[in-house]
Amino acid sequence: MYTYRVPYELNEFIRVGQRVVVPFGKSKLVTAIVRQVHENVPTYSTKYLDFILDEFPIVTEKQLTLWEWMSSYYMAHIGDVMAAALPGSFKLASETKVLLNENRPIDTQKLDDTEVLIIDALDLRGVLDLNEIGQIIDKKTVYPIIKRLIDKGFVVVEEEIKEVFKPKTEKYLSLHSGYTTEQHIEQLFNELSSSPKKQDVLTLFLHKSNWFNLPESVKKTDITSEMNCSLSVLQSLIEKGILVEELVEVGRLRPGEYILEEAKSLADFQQKALQEVEENLKVKDVCLLHGITGSGKTEIYVELIKKTIASGRKVLYLLPEIALTTQIINRLRKYFGAKIGVYHSRFSPNERVEIWNDVLHPRFNKYDIILGARSAIFLPYSDLGLIIVDEEHETSFKQHDPSPRYNARDSAYVLAKMFNAKLVLGSATPAIETMFSAEQKNIGYVWLNQRYGGLLLPEIQCADLKEANKRKKMHGIFSEFLLDEMRQSLANGEQIILFQNRRGYSPRWVCNDCNAHPECTRCDVSLTYHKYQHLLTCHYCGYTTKPPNTCTVCGSSDLRMVGLGTERIEEEVSLHLGEHIRVQRMDLDTTRSKYAYQHIIDDFEQRKIDILVGTQMVTKGLDFDNVSLVGVLNADDLLYYPDFRAFERAFQLLLQVSGRAGRKNKRGKVILQTYDPNHWIIQKVMYNDYAGMYRQELYERQNYHYPPYFRIIRITIRHKEEAYTDKASDLLANALKEKLGNRVLGPEYPPVKRVNNYYLKNITLKFEKEASSAKVKAYLRSCLDELAQHPQFKSCKIKLDIDPN
Repeated sequence: MYTYRVPYELNEFIRVGQRVVVPFGKSKLVTAIVRQVHENVPTYSTKYLDFILDEFPIVTEKQLTLWEWMSSYYMAHIGDVMAAALPGSFKLASETKVLLNENRPIDTQKLDDTEVLIIDALDLRGVLDLNEIGQIIDKKTVYPIIKRLIDKGFVVVEEEIKEVFKPKTEKYLSLHSGYTTEQHIEQLFNELSSSPKKQDVLTLFLHKSNWFNLPESVKKTDITSEMNCSLSVLQSLIEKGILVEELVEVGRLRPGEYILEEAKSLADFQQKALQEVEENLKVKDVCLLHGITGSGKTEIYVELIKKTIASGRKVLYLLPEIALTTQIINRLRKYFGAKIGVYHSRFSPNERVEIWNDVLHPRFNKYDIILGARSAIFLPYSDLGLIIVDEEHETSFKQHDPSPRYNARDSAYVLAKMFNAKLVLGSATPAIETMFSAEQKNIGYVWLNQRYGGLLLPEIQCADLKEANKRKKMHGIFSEFLLDEMRQSLANGEQIILFQNRRGYSPRWVCNDCNAHPECTRCDVSLTYHKYQHLLTCHYCGYTTKPPNTCTVCGSSDLRMVGLGTERIEEEVSLHLGEHIRVQRMDLDTTRSKYAYQHIIDDFEQRKIDILVGTQMVTKGLDFDNVSLVGVLNADDLLYYPDFRAFERAFQLLLQVSGRAGRKNKRGKVILQTYDPNHWIIQKVMYNDYAGMYRQELYERQNYHYPPYFRIIRITIRHKEEAYTDKASDLLANALKEKLGNRVLGPEYPPVKRVNNYYLKNITLKFEKEASSAKVKAYLRSCLDELAQHPQFKSCKIKLDIDPN
């Protein structure tokens, strides 16, 4: 927060929530949001704000309150929260403009050739920014040259704010207001009798504009696309004043026309669950809808949404993945049409601004429902009545980097409180903490234990990789059991999903002689081989290099690839089942473009793909009616992460991906390839035993002081020098232990010790749920402030993660 003076002439226009341009530092101009207007004059000298950017506030009071809660709870700077919340196009950039000095010296002999070139360009153009000057002189660094020209008195600089958001406009045509009757039109045609082409264009316009009934403007491109003559004919009608051309602002996201359907009638068990949810929400603000995969939770959400809209209030529907958003939006639009707005990171900055403006001040669209990923929590809502968080257990709701490291599920609870709205959490595999809260009667709970249409849960079987290797029944990465089942499904005309939670072709490129493998030069992690690009890539920092032909340690040329990723699975499917099988990957590499998710999902739904190979993107609530088989290539990969949530996450992922099988017509089958079929988590998945997993995990977490019985804060210290990381983390840990004692764990190195040339060390705080979170955070903040006082540690970067996921 910074304090500025408001110029007298702007006093009556300034409002909380508006953007203003303020000077910052010696010469920069930045965009700021007005938080408070007051008359408490500070003791220090303050600068004047330059001007107000918005006629009306773009941020509401409730949004500002949410930002402040996030800043406090997640120990993030309020500016970080603002940066995460606002679309990029709202955050204006300051650009340095260079102009000729009116009182510049006449003699230019003391200037070098580059300086003379800049002066000549400015003389021609009047004003240039630094990027343009760099292009003119073909140099990246232009600041020293400009500084010399300033010192010599030849140029001056000024700061200008560049508005990033540009409304989308289109040219529309209308008939001049003087032509109001059919007699006027007849007279006009007579005047144009010498030019049949102009008459043809005018006839086309009258038809398109419906002039003889209810005339309206016509998009210029609609005329030009159907004209049978040159554009000059149309332009002539505009120049003569017969047709009037004007620029009209249009929305980038104007919805199409939708043929609405009646929502599916609920089965008896769904109707009962809906009533129970409504009863729970009468006495509690939050209700957990725990429904097995395929139980029809979405249909219950639809009924809740309809009743909320009927009461005149709005709905926010949060989903963890853009892939899931794509499919759900198509389902909901059948019932609600253009009432649904969508908001997520794949939209362009300008599209995000338009959604923001349409929620704040409806123009083209009046959205009753906003459906989106976690960033949709930040939109400027006015009257929320219901928030739905589907797949509430998903880690995607947690922002990991950069700050603020918020959880959208938990933030949704705070947002609902602000609007006196209701919150519904839905999942087939609820997070342990959520289930514990329901068990403690802090939130409502409804159990939906039947599949829609009376379908059975899929049959889950294990393929023992240890046994298959021993009996030589492995075909590449596939066990004979899985391969036979895949052939049978394809012969029946059914589709298959193969799951492996690792993209790329192979995790490691290993020397057979010395076992060395290429590592990232910036991170302490092995590089992953991507065959289609023929590159070794670091999945932490993005570093890439060509695979070596010989071992960099011993010089051997005997190299092999170890492990498997989605690329390798895709290749081996064709190898074992034939080139005619249509295989598609769905992972980060294949879904980088804006509509990639949509295209893959549409193709799979339309059965243009036989086998879909994917990472955890394919596990999250997608609904395909022809999938009979799901194969998990290596279930063990999920079990052995150094994380107290590893078993819970493995259970959730395996059960969620299993739920993709047998959704409509028949019971599906799931095959888990594993070296340890007797592992207790694998057994719980096979029997769909969520309750057993939950009880075992609770027992472990109570014994070892983890959530839901304890809270966790993770502090990560980073520095490019390992010694500084060690010293700073030791100093901070010792200071914390003075008051918190054995609640402080570490410092210790994480599994990947160095990332992007920064050495990392973690300190973990575990404190009782009953303890004052605010007091612990206040003490932590004081220790961090004390650490920052040491000159040698000022360059250390501190990352705070509250309730790490």
